[in-house]
Amino acid sequence: MIIGLLAALACNNPFAPGEAENGEGDAPLTDQATPDKVLQNFQYAYTFKDSLVYSELLDSAFIFISENFNVTPPEPIVWGRDQELKTTGRMFRFFNTLDLTWGNRPLRDPSPASTDTSYTITFTLTLDGGSNIPALIGVVIFDFVKRDGKWRISRWKDEIPG
Repeated sequence: MIIGLLAALACNNPFAPGEAENGEGDAPLTDQATPDKVLQNFQYAYTFKDSLVYSELLDSAFIFISENFNVTPPEPIVWGRDQELKTTGRMFRFFNTLDLTWGNRPLRDPSPASTDTSYTITFTLTLDGGSNIPALIGVVIFDFVKRDGKWRISRWKDEIPG
């Protein structure tokens, strides 16, 4: 009986989250077959502070673009995939809870023949329940690229507050 249990566990990790077949199932992770499914995995990575899942969302040529409004005049912030993973990993470790909610999202996925697309999306990010830091509300432009049947984020640009 123990050998049978070990054999079953060797084939399947019961502690790993499942991958949803169509995004509608009970499993929280998706196959990233559409940009919307990438956003589902993004939300999962933030909620569960999962750096491995987060790393799978970013294309190898990923670039992050924003502005530092803590200095006058504001200075541009630009970094690549490695710095993004380090920065997000620190955020995952620092905060106890992260609650990310996407606002508007395109209703249609790109055509099956498409290999790139761009979404402008609103979001709300609440850190540690919002008790010490007010919820961050913003707009982001994500550029997506499809490689090897999976969509990933190739560029993240924070929109300048208006």
